[in-house]
Amino acid sequence: MAKRCDVCGKGPMTGNNVSHAMNKTKRRWLPNLQAVKIDDRGTHKTARVCTSCLRSKRVKRVGVA
Repeated sequence: MAKRCDVCGKGPMTGNNVSHAMNKTKRRWLPNLQAVKIDDRGTHKTARVCTSCLRSKRVKRVGVA
């Protein structure tokens, strides 16, 4: 399954681990995805949404007060 937000499309970023000796090895930063039930135009479905979308209220969650 893709590590991509269903709302904004945020995905993994790449870069380097850099040691004190300036050795570089590849690494990835993954988005903080949460599986939540959302209201998608009247239908309820489960989506993988990043936490920045949840905090900014870009999605309407189902069953949360």
